[in-house]
Amino acid sequence: MFEDFKVFETEFAGKSISFETGKMCELSNGSCLVRYGGTTVLVNVTASKKPREGIDFFPLSVDFEEKLYAVGKIPGSFLKREGRPTEKAILASRVVDRPIRPLFPKDMRNDCSVVMTVLSVDPDFSPEIAGMLGTSFALSISDIPWNGPIAGVSVGLIDNEVVINPNAEEREKSAMSLTVAGTAQKVCMIECGADQVPEDVMLNAIIEGHKEIQKMVAFIADVQKQIGKKKFEFESMNVPTELFEAIKEFAIDRVKEALDTNDKNVRDERLQPIIEEIHEKFDEQVPEQTAVIDECIYQLQKFIVRRWLLDEGKRVDGRQMDEIRPLNAEVALIPRVHGSGMFTRGQTQVLTIATLGAISDAQILDGIDGEESKRYMHHYNFPSFSVGETKPSRGPGRREIGHGALAERALEPVIPSVEEFPYALRLVSEVLSSNGSTSQGSICGSTLALMDAGVPIKAPVAGISCGLITEGDRWMTMVDIQGLEDFFGDMDFKVGGTHKGITAIQVDIKNDGLTYDIIREAFEKTRKARIHILDDVMLPVISQPREELSEFAPKMLTLTINPEKIREVIGSGGKVIQKISAECNVKIDIEDDGKVFVSGIDSEGAKRAVQIIETIAKDPEVGAIYKGKVTRIMAFGAFVEIAPGKEGLVHISKLDKQRIAKVEDVVNTGDEILVMVTEIDEQGRINLSRKDAIAAMEAKQAK
Repeated sequence: MFEDFKVFETEFAGKSISFETGKMCELSNGSCLVRYGGTTVLVNVTASKKPREGIDFFPLSVDFEEKLYAVGKIPGSFLKREGRPTEKAILASRVVDRPIRPLFPKDMRNDCSVVMTVLSVDPDFSPEIAGMLGTSFALSISDIPWNGPIAGVSVGLIDNEVVINPNAEEREKSAMSLTVAGTAQKVCMIECGADQVPEDVMLNAIIEGHKEIQKMVAFIADVQKQIGKKKFEFESMNVPTELFEAIKEFAIDRVKEALDTNDKNVRDERLQPIIEEIHEKFDEQVPEQTAVIDECIYQLQKFIVRRWLLDEGKRVDGRQMDEIRPLNAEVALIPRVHGSGMFTRGQTQVLTIATLGAISDAQILDGIDGEESKRYMHHYNFPSFSVGETKPSRGPGRREIGHGALAERALEPVIPSVEEFPYALRLVSEVLSSNGSTSQGSICGSTLALMDAGVPIKAPVAGISCGLITEGDRWMTMVDIQGLEDFFGDMDFKVGGTHKGITAIQVDIKNDGLTYDIIREAFEKTRKARIHILDDVMLPVISQPREELSEFAPKMLTLTINPEKIREVIGSGGKVIQKISAECNVKIDIEDDGKVFVSGIDSEGAKRAVQIIETIAKDPEVGAIYKGKVTRIMAFGAFVEIAPGKEGLVHISKLDKQRIAKVEDVVNTGDEILVMVTEIDEQGRINLSRKDAIAAMEAKQAK
């Protein structure tokens, strides 16, 4: 029945991996089932037969579909089925998209779709890597035009030793989480989070990862020769040479003059009348190609910018190749928030707000990687006004999620542990103005906001990007690229880090890849720029985290109780913990190991809650003093609750230093009084004394 069914098996980083094709999904242009340890990913690639009309880009979609059955879970939603992709699924899609996209024909407009469906997950074998390899395999054997194959690996660093495709235990120990993708000759994608790893160590890890990539690329290329389909012919959407040359001759001098400014608004104002004149002249000459004229104008700007850089060493705003735009940093801009910082680089400006919360404010995750929650979150917003456009806000897209994750990854290594700083943290970066590298601006703004909030970060972090222009064997890099250099260049090499080393990398390219020399130079330029930003711009504004938290931030107290007492603190149906929370106006979070986190705006309320919890969790001791509430009045004394569920008797003779006629002369139901434990009898009954508590407090004050 499955005459075309074939299995191709090889060794990948010392472990077996197989690709099955010909049994499933026979209507796709290309399909394979990847088996990597116990991880199984089904990959399908499809393409439309005709190009999409009216677009000026290659319409590629890449989806990494997490199925909770892959880890034996039933979705927790009301519908009990998977909903919109998780952030991690979106990030995995982007990691696969970035290395494959530049290898499609630039002039193809046929819709192309990549769908990676995760069927099962073995924690020791990355489904993202399996999905990337399956995508390369499926595209290579399909009839879709593509200049692959590529391959990818994850790289760890344990005790300064590089580990390729680390397992779950090794990932926990690793000083970095690096994903590298590449062709046989070049590196075409880098994504990394690291604990302040030096540039030379990082470069070595990339090179070691690429060596393993080259073996897998050779394997897939060999399979392609055996069973690969002939690539289909497509309708080219290249700009007609005659039309481009005519527009170039007509407008190149004026377009050069329009582009030659460091102000995006001025540039746009200068270009608009030129664009209108070009359309006025050429629309009638080629009425059937009016949409192509805009592409010609784009290509003309690209031609000018690239020629300036490669032939004249000239940047559109007149800067030197290693020169950063004017910088500015500010903190404490916004009242009543817990911390704020704004970072400006040229016409790129990002405002970040820091919010501190209780541990229970941590984000609950429902994914396939085993991580159940995270206490540090970073969100990035990119409103249309930041680029001078008018569009309604529709929530974060994949780009916003990716940039937020990059900033989160850059700062995560310096966030204090929950033991050092028992708070959940949320950072929100609002892009106020964008002309290149807003993600790196959000890293800088976030460091400022954290320090302004009094978060004891281990080291300040800054971010900067490096661009690239290539032509044959010629290439040159430039630091701090602005919008035009990003649009018309070949690389956006983003690096975040501290004085000590790198904490995050994200590399986007538009060419066929990067050599080791290009990567080495990008690392050196971004390191120098990062140190300059930290030492000369950020640290003079705020040199270290504030010693005290904002008055509006919750005050957090912690204690540890016997885990066997947790049930008593919570109470039946949560009645006890709810009562404490309401009475003291606090939030209480209890972990399974007995750690208790109490947070509240009023520090006195938080202290009172801690005292109550300690009283519940610890058996009362003779001589201990408590603040309790009178619950019942009897002729012989008053019953006082020193903690929920713990009540004792204050005999009438122990209510005051003087003899009293009746209990009501001293206390009434509902009164709060200080009492001392004087006796706990064999039946566990507690005898209390207000008289002894008063005497003890007076003696203490006398000292």
